[in-house]
Amino acid sequence: MQPIQLFDLASRQAQWLAVRQNVVAGNIANANTPGYAAKDVKPFESVLRETPFQLAATNPAHFLEGNRAAEVIETSRMDGNEVKQSGNSVSMEEELMKTGEIKRDFDLSAGLVKSFNRMMLMTVRR
Repeated sequence: MQPIQLFDLASRQAQWLAVRQNVVAGNIANANTPGYAAKDVKPFESVLRETPFQLAATNPAHFLEGNRAAEVIETSRMDGNEVKQSGNSVSMEEELMKTGEIKRDFDLSAGLVKSFNRMMLMTVRR
């Protein structure tokens, strides 16, 4: 019987979301700091590539190609954010949208784990 990898994957995503939330909070805290460059975390797909199992894809477009490590990167030059006269590149609107994405992703992941756990418990009870 194969071990269930869903809980490990959900744990990795929760850790990644916590790191991303910390980085976004740092961006918001430094919104008025002269010369501060906004940061973000590389996508979670890089964590999926490092997992010991292969995920099934029915379409080549389901998973992005490339090998990106999960690390904090500067976004000021990459995302086209305008750099203010003070040299600061934090856009409060974008940072607040990122916090909404993080919450949505966390809620979705927690809901899936809860449903999967409930399903497993129902099979054990019978």
